Amino acid sequence: MEFDLAFIWAGLIAFAVLVYVILDGFDLGIGILFPFGKSDGDRDLMMNSVAPVWDGNETWLVLGGGGLFAVFPLAYAVVMPALYMPITLMLLALVFRGVSFEYRWRTENKGLWDAAFFGGSFVAALCQGIALGALVQGIEVEGRAYAGGWFDWLTPFSVLTGFAVVVGYALLGATWLVLKTENDIQIQMRGYAWWLGAATLGLIGVVSVLTPFQEPEYFQRWFNLPGSLFSMIVPLIMLGLAWTFFAGVNDGKDLQPFVSALGFFVVSFVGIGISFYPMMVPPSLTIWEAAAPDSSLAFALVGAVILVPIILAYTAYAYWVFRGKLDPSEGYH
Repeated sequence: MEFDLAFIWAGLIAFAVLVYVILDGFDLGIGILFPFGKSDGDRDLMMNSVAPVWDGNETWLVLGGGGLFAVFPLAYAVVMPALYMPITLMLLALVFRGVSFEYRWRTENKGLWDAAFFGGSFVAALCQGIALGALVQGIEVEGRAYAGGWFDWLTPFSVLTGFAVVVGYALLGATWLVLKTENDIQIQMRGYAWWLGAATLGLIGVVSVLTPFQEPEYFQRWFNLPGSLFSMIVPLIMLGLAWTFFAGVNDGKDLQPFVSALGFFVVSFVGIGISFYPMMVPPSLTIWEAAAPDSSLAFALVGAVILVPIILAYTAYAYWVFRGKLDPSEGYH
């Protein structure tokens, strides 16, 4: 049996990006909601809820970016110049955010590091959404190189997707705090979750309606068989998730809203995959055109087969160890 190594690697990188989004999404969402903490104690609790896992979450970003460089070098060479500004701003924001985790607990001037935590989280989420929107609307390629301008990534559509990601991450952060906290802060975040859920679904709807008009291939894929089947199934799944989400929030459930909110992102990610396939860099660079030689793909796959299960195992173990509700009396560790 002959394996399509380029296809397998595309799936691995897509998986790494999806895991990053659903794990670091609520992590960044905590930072976006940080200014709304009613007291230093509440903000301490919010930061403590992700302190044990935030850096491990970003392992998946490194895996996705490093994998793209190693096994799809042409895609990397095209995407990086096209999205240089938002990607650079995202990485700088993540640095400021990471530093704030350490310095906030070791200085009397918490306000500065509170601002760094919020600003880094907001800018990182916004830039991720803008980069996604720019990729969806297509990257101009000529002669196997980026042929667009410096600011082609900045359009009304990419700004819309940027704010959609910010709102969606805030939703994940609110539902995570509903899961991890009790009493006043849980009640506050449950109220935020309802409105953020409604806003997230609304933005997903608007982006979904606009996406097929970004490239003719998207429109054909969604509204011609067999793609038209997905155009019916995906909204139905999203409606089901919306029902479980609002039912969970209204009934005072802790886990159900968080899982449903994660489902919003998974289904949206699947929708993007349906739009893109078989393109690695829409509208003209396919998975196979962007891939490295099969010998390189096979060599790298050996390492991935070992590495990915290890990362999954220690990620799962970290969440298992730090499961349950937070104790407000415990300090930062």
